Amino acid sequence: MSMSAETEAQRWLAERHGDAMARLETLVSALRAENVRQNLVSRPSLESVWQRHILDSAQLLHVSRAIVPAGPWLDLGSGAGFPGLVIAALQPERMVTLVDSRRLRTEWLERAAAEMGLANVEVVLSRVEDLADRTWAVISARAFAPLDRLLDMAARFSTPETLWLLPKGAKAQHELETLGADWNRVFHVEQSLTDSSAGIILGHLHGRTGRNASRKRGSGR
Repeated sequence: MSMSAETEAQRWLAERHGDAMARLETLVSALRAENVRQNLVSRPSLESVWQRHILDSAQLLHVSRAIVPAGPWLDLGSGAGFPGLVIAALQPERMVTLVDSRRLRTEWLERAAAEMGLANVEVVLSRVEDLADRTWAVISARAFAPLDRLLDMAARFSTPETLWLLPKGAKAQHELETLGADWNRVFHVEQSLTDSSAGIILGHLHGRTGRNASRKRGSGR
């Protein structure tokens, strides 16, 4: 299924998340205003903001073969708020933690969440490497880091039941195929609803392989 028009994207969202449309419209309006002050997203992408950013984020709740578990959601490198703010708007009963290392971005995330009336958003100004140990039910990251580096940084936030949802664009399959044997994982790639050339890596992580886990422990890091 391909979403090529803004009206199609809005219709898709309204059919599945009608009660969230007012919150999403508030987000779009706030994003357009804030993008004048700081470059949150590329200006051309604002012309198709519902498809490129809103639906592109919302689809993570609907990708085939994935049952998205209940529980807290961690969004790494949240930046402009995608997918984290959209997920929080669609599921106000779920706590969503948005992490970014740039103060201007975290200030924007806090303002946007307040404008949307969301009480389920936690914004954290931090590098991923400096976050305290804690586990989440779902981990997402959009255009944040290559898969191998992302797992190195964030595997400690995951249990075998944690669902990883990682929009990766056209490089999704390549990143998965070149991940190597360091990790025990059950990942696969789903095609994006918003871009026929883009993919989403999703699945579960079961830790490092035995040899690499031992080497990691013995390294003193």
